[in-house]
Amino acid sequence: MSGQSKMPKYPRTYWREIDLPQFGKLNEDISVDVAIVGAGMTGITTAYLLTQQGKRVAIIEAGSVLNGTTGHTTAKITAQHGLLYDELINHFGEDNAKLYYESHADALGFIRRTVNEQGIDCDFSDQDAVMYATTEEYQTKLETEMEAYQKLGIPGELRGSIPFDIEVKNALVMPGQAQFHPLKYLRALLKKAVDAGCMVYENTTAKDITVEGGTVVHTKEDRKISCGHAVIASHWPFFDKRGLYFARMYATRSYAIGVKSEKEYPGGMYISADSPSRSIRYTPVDGENLLIIGGENHRTGTGKDTLEHYEALEKWTEQVFGIHDYSYRWSAQDLETLDKLPYIGPLKDDEENILVATGYKKWGMTTSTLAGHILTDYILNRESPYKALYHPSRFEMDPALKKAAKFNLEVAGHFVKGKLEYIPKDPDDLKVGEGGVVLVNGKRAGGYKDETGKLYLVDTTCTHLGCECEWNHAEKTWDCPCHGSRFSYGGSVVEGPAVEDLKKLEG
Repeated sequence: MSGQSKMPKYPRTYWREIDLPQFGKLNEDISVDVAIVGAGMTGITTAYLLTQQGKRVAIIEAGSVLNGTTGHTTAKITAQHGLLYDELINHFGEDNAKLYYESHADALGFIRRTVNEQGIDCDFSDQDAVMYATTEEYQTKLETEMEAYQKLGIPGELRGSIPFDIEVKNALVMPGQAQFHPLKYLRALLKKAVDAGCMVYENTTAKDITVEGGTVVHTKEDRKISCGHAVIASHWPFFDKRGLYFARMYATRSYAIGVKSEKEYPGGMYISADSPSRSIRYTPVDGENLLIIGGENHRTGTGKDTLEHYEALEKWTEQVFGIHDYSYRWSAQDLETLDKLPYIGPLKDDEENILVATGYKKWGMTTSTLAGHILTDYILNRESPYKALYHPSRFEMDPALKKAAKFNLEVAGHFVKGKLEYIPKDPDDLKVGEGGVVLVNGKRAGGYKDETGKLYLVDTTCTHLGCECEWNHAEKTWDCPCHGSRFSYGGSVVEGPAVEDLKKLEG
């Protein structure tokens, strides 16, 4: 690249470059069988399944449909979720580990059947999923993971190489997985749901759920949705109701770039077992292959300048593939539970009419599909072999308890650090296009100066539990290191668990 970056100036997400339907705001009180908060893959899959069973469903979305985590995925459909199965066997036993695999294999099978039966044009293709090791330590771990595959009856094999200019020790292959364009697929499911009577409302933010006299979802615009069941599919549960989900999950960010290379792509979906994390696959675009390279994971609101993560992916991609054209870059926020299994089911044991699905880690394509089926089974009062495994109130495992203690100590550390930080910068020191922590009237604040020179000042104290947010250079947001809340440079909520905006300040 002649030593000069081709990085797009602002993030562009490849998946978003298709036409999606638009819907109006909810401007009246309504009554339905099921109210779904969140128009991502979980919400739309659930609505599709329920409307096929004759249920009256309404979806509300704070922004626009498919604009959250679903629109910022790497879009692999696979049951190969990193080095997981040996750990699941050790922590949950072989039977539960096998159920985990089967549930995600079922989700892949559902997507494949739906695409074929309905003729959905979404670039679906079968691909092998491959996890590779570049160090002897992870070579051994892959061998152990292969033994777990064999115990559980998971198809797989070890290979000595992958078809790229990457020196590997070995690679673990899970055949028969898949990839697709998630928004093209979900656009078709959403149309089916709407044609069957599903109502969709954009720019409609849920703020509360009450259960006295019947379940009611309340919006910020003071509209009410009366329903038999409420489904919280908003990535982070906007309504916690003493479930303490913020203390049982943590948020991580990862990055992806979309580039074209002169090298022919051999097929397959690849991910590194060791660090730094690297994910490799392609998607067809106008007769050419767009490489999607992902990785650079870190806890939200912590670590180095976020723009450096894109730069690291760009440098690595140039070395391995060569970059002919670099058009897209985006990031995603994922939620990981303490025991690595998602929470799908009743928000609390005594409130079974309020259902939640969250904590998908980085495997949202199969997990959200699985969640749609489990949530549907709860609503229709059907049995499911997977309910107990993913139940939000499932048994606490010892590793989860140890992780919880470590996690909460880290949260306390971030809380104290933010309050005691020395701040040498004044708002006038900010350059055009620059953001950062500044001192305003003797107190910590956040400042950003836009391309026109307009200054935005906010109180960086997170409105969730009072931790201090940090500046995210790449996305131009304020990110909380404690529980993953994110805010725009003007203070508006971008990601929960916070529901209130940051306080705006005067300079």
